[in-house]
Amino acid sequence: MAREYSSLHFTKIAFKPLHTNLFNIVLLSIFLTLGCSNLYSQDIKKKQATVQPKKQEVKKPIQVDSIKNPLAESSTDTIKLDTIKVKKNFLNGKVKYKAENYVKIEQKKKLITLYDKAELYYQDVELKSGIIVMDYEKNEVYAGRIKDSLGNYTQFPNFKQGDNVIEPDSIRFNFKTKKALIWNSRSTQGEFNVKAAITKKENDSVYFLKGARFTTSKDVDNPEYYFQTNKIKFIPGKKIVTGFTNMVIAGVPTPLFLPFAYFPLSKETSTSGIILPSYNDSNDKGFSLQNGGYYFALSDHYNLTVIGDYYTNGSYGLGMQSSYANRYHFQGNINVRFENNITSERGYPDYSKTKIYNIQWSHSQDSKANPNSTFSASVNLGSSEYFKQTINQVNVGSSLNNTLSSSISYSTVFHSVPESRISLTATHSQNTQTKEINMTLPTLQFSVDRIYPFAINDGAKKGLFKNINLQYNLNGKNSFVTTDSLFFKPEMFRDAEIGFQHSIPLSTNFKIFKYFSVSSSLNYNEVWYFNTIKKQYDDQLSTVVTTDIKGFDAFRTYASSTNIGTTIYGTFNFGKDKKIQSIRHVMRPGLSHSYAPSFEKYYDTYATDGSGEMQKDYTRFDGGMYGAPVKNSSNSIGFDLSNTFEAKITDKDTTKVEPKKIMLLNNLNFQTSYNIDATELAWTPVRVSGGTQFFDNKLSANFGATLDPYAIDNSGNRINTFNINNGGSLFRMTSANLTMNYSISSSDGKEKKDKNDQGKRNGGREDDLFGSNLDANSVKKSQFDDTEEKEDVVSEFFRSKLPWDMTFAYSLTYGNNNREKKITGNSIMISANTDLTPKWKAGISTGYDFVQKGVTFTQLRFERDLMSWRMAFNWTPFGDNASWNFFIGIKSGVLSDIKWEKRNLTNQ
Repeated sequence: MAREYSSLHFTKIAFKPLHTNLFNIVLLSIFLTLGCSNLYSQDIKKKQATVQPKKQEVKKPIQVDSIKNPLAESSTDTIKLDTIKVKKNFLNGKVKYKAENYVKIEQKKKLITLYDKAELYYQDVELKSGIIVMDYEKNEVYAGRIKDSLGNYTQFPNFKQGDNVIEPDSIRFNFKTKKALIWNSRSTQGEFNVKAAITKKENDSVYFLKGARFTTSKDVDNPEYYFQTNKIKFIPGKKIVTGFTNMVIAGVPTPLFLPFAYFPLSKETSTSGIILPSYNDSNDKGFSLQNGGYYFALSDHYNLTVIGDYYTNGSYGLGMQSSYANRYHFQGNINVRFENNITSERGYPDYSKTKIYNIQWSHSQDSKANPNSTFSASVNLGSSEYFKQTINQVNVGSSLNNTLSSSISYSTVFHSVPESRISLTATHSQNTQTKEINMTLPTLQFSVDRIYPFAINDGAKKGLFKNINLQYNLNGKNSFVTTDSLFFKPEMFRDAEIGFQHSIPLSTNFKIFKYFSVSSSLNYNEVWYFNTIKKQYDDQLSTVVTTDIKGFDAFRTYASSTNIGTTIYGTFNFGKDKKIQSIRHVMRPGLSHSYAPSFEKYYDTYATDGSGEMQKDYTRFDGGMYGAPVKNSSNSIGFDLSNTFEAKITDKDTTKVEPKKIMLLNNLNFQTSYNIDATELAWTPVRVSGGTQFFDNKLSANFGATLDPYAIDNSGNRINTFNINNGGSLFRMTSANLTMNYSISSSDGKEKKDKNDQGKRNGGREDDLFGSNLDANSVKKSQFDDTEEKEDVVSEFFRSKLPWDMTFAYSLTYGNNNREKKITGNSIMISANTDLTPKWKAGISTGYDFVQKGVTFTQLRFERDLMSWRMAFNWTPFGDNASWNFFIGIKSGVLSDIKWEKRNLTNQ
C-alpha cells in the first residue's frame, strides 16, 4: 500500500491486473518449449530440392525436404494452448481524476480514494463530490459528502451524465451496468425540479424514485408548493409517471390529489395535448366551462388550437386558432370564433338569442422570399356586435372601436421595358354603429413606369423637355355596399358596382431663376361604368324617380396643374454668451395653379314637378365610385407656406464646446386657395396646422385651426361678404383642435413593449389608455412588461427606485361654425403602471371628460408575483364595460392548467 499527497494531482491510468508472477511464467514457458521440441546435431544433410518461387506463384505441388520442420507442422503439434486467461480492462476508456487534499491508491483492495473537492471523469460521466471511492475490481464508484471543521456536511455530490444532472447526498454507481443508487437526489427535468429520498437508476433512460416531490419552484428544498408522491418512474426528456399524488402548498397538504399522474417532458418546442377548461358563472347564462379543447402541435411550421365554451343555459362558443411560419418565407396566424349567445331563459321578457362570429387573419411575407411578388393579409371582420356581446372576453379597446377593417393584397412586378406592375387587393370596412359594410372584391391596379421620350440614352434628365415623362395607370373595382345582416348573401352580390379608371399623367419639372423649382402636369382620365342612373318625374307618384340603367357607359376628363416653390433660410443670432445663441427659420412657400374645364355635355335635365317647368341638371354618372364629371369649370390659385423653427442653446454640460440643437416647431403650415372663375365665395378657408415636441421628444403636441374670411347670415350660411367688412375680425375661426401625448418611464430610452398585441389585431389601441384586455385565452400572461426576476434587495422603501411608466393624452376641440363659440370636446386620459414592491405591481387607466362632466373608462390592475405562481386582479368599477376578473395560477407552461379564475361581467 502506498500513499500519495497532492494538492492538484491529475493521473491517467488504464486498469490491468496489478499483481503478476512474471518470473514463474517465463520459467514455465522455457521448460514447456524444451519438452516438446526435437533436438538435431549439426551434421544435417542438405536439402535434395529447393522450393522454386515460380512454382509457388502458379500453385503447383511443392516438393518438401524429407527432413520436416516441426515448427511448420501446426496440425501435428502436441503442445496445448496456454490456459491462463488475461483479464480484459473493465473500462472502455481512460479515467481522469483529481482531488485537492489527497489521492489514495490501495492495490490489494482495488480501491482509489479521492478526498476534498474530488473530481472524476469517465466517458460522458462527470462526478464531483467531497469524497469519491472507486472500486475498480467491482466496477463501482461511491461519492458522498464530507464534514467541515464545524461538523456540517459540505461538498454535496454532483453527478452529470449527458444532459442529466443529479445533486444527491450520496451516490453509488456501476460503470459496467450503468445502474446507480442515489440518496436524497435533486435534479431538474424539463421545467420540474425533482427531489427523492431514494433513486434507482436502471439505465440511461429509466429512473425509479421513492419518497419523491416535484415542483416548478426554484428552491426544491423549501418550495412554496410541490407534488408529493411515493413512487415515480421517469424517462429523462420524455415523461414522468407517478402513483398517488397529493398537492402540498406552503407545507400544508391540500385535498387536491390524483390516483396517478402523467407529465410530458418532451424537449420539443411544443407538443400536442388537452387544454383544461376554466370554470365560471354568469347571472344570465348560468355556470360555464370556458376555453377547453385540444392543442395540435402539427409540425415545427404550424400548429392548431381548438377550444370551446359551454353555458348551462344553452349558450356555447367554438374557436380555432393557428399560427404558422416558414423562415425566410412567411409567417402569420388565424383566429376564427363563433358564438351562440342566449340571454336569460325562454319565456322571460329579457330573453334573446344571437349568433355572432369573428374572423382574424394576419399574414406577412419575408422580403427575401420573392423580390418580385408579395402577398400580405390583415383581416378583422365579423358581426358588428361581436366585441360587445362575446361571452369569452371583454376586450375594452376593441369594444370602444367603431370600425373593423381588412385588406388582402397580392402584387408582382414584370421586368419589361418599361417596367410594369400589377396588384390585386380585397378590402373591407365595417362601421359597427351603423352596421354598414363597404367591400371591394377585388381592386385591380396596373401601372407602367414613367417613360422619358426626350431623355438621351445616358439617362441625364435636365431641363424642361428632357424631364417630360408620362405613364399609364389602371384602377378597377368590384364594389359592394351592404349591411351586417346581408353580408355574403345573394342580396349583397346583386347590388355590386363595377368600374374602371384609366389615367395618363404627362408631367415635367425644371428650375427657373436658379432657386425656384417648377413642376407641371396634364392629366387625362377615362372612367368606365356598368351602372348609370336616369332621373324623371313620375306623375302617378308625384315625385322624382331614379332608375338604375345596366350597361356600359364612359366619360372622359382632363385637367392641368402647375406648382412653383422655393426654400428660404433665415438665422437670428443673439450671441454665444446668451442662453439662446441663435434661432433658425426655414420657410418653404409654394404657389400652385390648377385648371379643369367644364364637362357640361355629360349633363341632362329632369322635371322636378308635374308642370315640367321646373328643370334641374344632373349627370347619369352621379354616385359612381370614381366620381362624376364637373359641370362648372375650375380655375384656382393655391397658396401654401410651411415653416420650421430650430434653436441653438448653451449646453448644460460645460465640457461640451458645441451648442445644443433643439426643435421649437416641427412644422407650422398655412394653406388656402382662390377660384378665379368663381363669382362669389372665391376664397377657401385658411387651414393652419402645426406640431412640436418637448422634453426630449417625450411630449408631442399637434394643433390646427380653420379660419374663414367670409361672414355668415343669421341662418349660419356663408355670404359673399368678408367678415372684416361685416363688423368682425379679419378671419372667423370656425374650428380648432389640440392633441397632446406624453409617455415617460423610470427607464428612459427603453421603448415600451406592445402589451396588447391581440387587442391591436382586434382593432384596439397598442397602449393601455383604455385598459388591458381581459382575454381569457391570454389571461395567464402578465398584464405588465415581462422582466427577468431579480434577487430581493432589502432597502428603505422611500429611498428605493420603483419601476414605473405613464401615458398621458389630452384632446381639445372648438366649434364656431354658427357663432356658437363652443368647446365641443375636452378630455384627458391617463394610464400608469408601477411596482409597489418587488413582488407587487399595480396599474390604472382612467380619464375625465370636461364637456360631459364625467369619468371616462376606468380600470384598476393588480398583480402579485408568488414566485412559482402569479395572481392578478383587474377591476372596471363602472360604465357599460363594468367587470372584474381574478386569476391565480402556476407560471410554468407545463402546469398552466392548474389555475383558478373568476370573472363577473355585467354585460352578460
